[in-house]
Amino acid sequence: VQLQASGGGLVQAGDSLRLSCVASRRTIREYHIGWFRQAPGKEREFVVGISRGGGNTEYTDSVKGRFTISRDNNKNTAYLQMNNLRPEDTAVYYCAADRAIMTAPIKRSPLEYQYWGQGTQVTVSS
Repeated sequence: VQLQASGGGLVQAGDSLRLSCVASRRTIREYHIGWFRQAPGKEREFVVGISRGGGNTEYTDSVKGRFTISRDNNKNTAYLQMNNLRPEDTAVYYCAADRAIMTAPIKRSPLEYQYWGQGTQVTVSS
């Protein structure tokens, strides 16, 4: 599968953005999808994940209540709605796919994801 992330930009604190992750070559419904981010000088960190059917989600604590992950398997796309953005959310955001079985847990380690999009920059000014 190939993944294409988009939707990043420069916003002010408190603003919203919606990132998209479009899959090609294979159907996205075969994969758990994760969003990760990497700020300059920091390791890539898990932000949020969604299971293949969309019934299960996982969020890192710092984004709970502000970010929402969703997916539309018919459109081969996953989304990350980010509200009330903060300067500390500034990073390159990556979507990733894990070819897991339906009942597998959503993984938080980037090493567990086999396919990655190219990243989209999110910059939040104070």
